[in-house]
Amino acid sequence: QTLFQSPEEGWQLYTSAQAPDGKCICTAVIPAQSTCARDGRSRELRQLMEKVQNVSQSMEVLELRTYRDLQYVRSMETLMRSLDARLRAADGSLSAKSFQELKDRMTELLPLSSVLEQYKADTRTIVRLREEVRNLSGSLAAIQEEMGAYGYEDLQQRVMALEARLHACAQKLGCGKLTGVSNPITIRAMGSRFGSWMTDTMAPSADSRVWYMDGYYKGRRVLEFRTLGDFIKGQNFIQHLLPQPWAGTGHVVYNGSLFYNKYQSNVVVKYHFRSRSVLVQRSLPGAGYNNTFPYSWGGFSDMDFMVDESGLWAVYTTNQNAGNIVVSRLDPHTLEVMRSWDTGYPKRSAGEAFMICGVLYVTNSHLAGAKVYFAYFTNTSSYEYTDVPFHNQYSHISMLDYNPRERALYTWNNGHQVLYNVTLFHVISTAGDP
Repeated sequence: QTLFQSPEEGWQLYTSAQAPDGKCICTAVIPAQSTCARDGRSRELRQLMEKVQNVSQSMEVLELRTYRDLQYVRSMETLMRSLDARLRAADGSLSAKSFQELKDRMTELLPLSSVLEQYKADTRTIVRLREEVRNLSGSLAAIQEEMGAYGYEDLQQRVMALEARLHACAQKLGCGKLTGVSNPITIRAMGSRFGSWMTDTMAPSADSRVWYMDGYYKGRRVLEFRTLGDFIKGQNFIQHLLPQPWAGTGHVVYNGSLFYNKYQSNVVVKYHFRSRSVLVQRSLPGAGYNNTFPYSWGGFSDMDFMVDESGLWAVYTTNQNAGNIVVSRLDPHTLEVMRSWDTGYPKRSAGEAFMICGVLYVTNSHLAGAKVYFAYFTNTSSYEYTDVPFHNQYSHISMLDYNPRERALYTWNNGHQVLYNVTLFHVISTAGDP
């Protein structure tokens, strides 16, 4: 059930079943890119269309070259007739001057041989293109017969309409309860044992920039890669130098800004990438810092910032909460605390944590054998113990964050940048149900 087949594909999964009371529990598999792009036949059609375009371009080149050569041959035809007339009039006797004139005119005919050779080559090309067009026509006819009597444009419109309905269904599904985590997908092995990497949770789908922050304390260098593909290849990136160093690995990029914990303080910093400036910074009241209340792996991980479908969150601990995890909703503009919850779960016993749909999920370890062990529901101020295993492939997770745009978990695992897909459980009432 590894739906995230590659970094480019970005599958999203919703589980399905039918409840005993008859309510519909929907399933939808939603690719981040076009559905058409993943369908085998549609992909084959697209490849065929590209071949047709290549053939068309080749024929245009041939047409231009043939027109140019034809003009040249016509001009040479006039010259050849003139030479032929001169030779006939000479009747076997030529003066030195006339011979030189004829020799000069003959020199003008020398390129004609290469033009004729090009004609022969173009003739062979035309034969090849004719055969390729015949093969393309046969392939298109076979696909059309298999898919139905619709033109490619009709099929594309139908797929787009279906995709729109599918995404509308996803919006209705909304949030769900975490029931599974996929196998890990290693994107890259880069940097030290600890660090963080992320994409903007609020960016449009066309914006696939990746941010990379190596290390867990006193760092200031943030690398911004243009795309995930560029991140994998280590190319096309720019560097941001933060005015104040960071602590921990619990950073998050949200709507064009980086939110992070200022080193040796409980200050939250909002750094705007485009303007390369700090927009706002504010102390988080009572929050521990400087390894006072870190996760089990340490690393100055006292403060962890997260974004889910409902907004920006801070996960931390205070002395007043006796070392238990506190979850706070933050105003992303002012960084003021809007509301807080005491989860009752000791932070030093947590490996890492992440938010999905207003629910804080906590792992019981950062080492091999870790699983999602605890869930706190902010909408009901209640909790439950869970048992959602996942494969900790490199045995030391120092960053674990959920991205609601991609519905995937981003992790930094012992110097490896890794993704997990998540399974959410939804119950959708059928028509007529309350």
